[in-house]
Amino acid sequence: MFVVIFGRPGCPYCVRAVELSEKLTAQRDDFKFKYVDIHAEGISKADLEKTVGKPVETVPQIFVDEVHVGGYTEYDKYVRDNKLVA
Repeated sequence: MFVVIFGRPGCPYCVRAVELSEKLTAQRDDFKFKYVDIHAEGISKADLEKTVGKPVETVPQIFVDEVHVGGYTEYDKYVRDNKLVA
């Protein structure tokens, strides 16, 4: 499983998403993630909307195996629903 988190500095939900991903990385051999700082990478809201495929109001925007799952709340629910973390 590969997760990509698009976030920005100072975003508490971005921090939570990264912390959850780090926990999953420590617990599972089949889990990897990448955090993309949209400011450092020069990614605009319009660029992110093209990637997501719909209007984006908040970050993080999270993809699991190239499928958009939403923000932190949806990601956390995805992890719990799929019993990915102990």
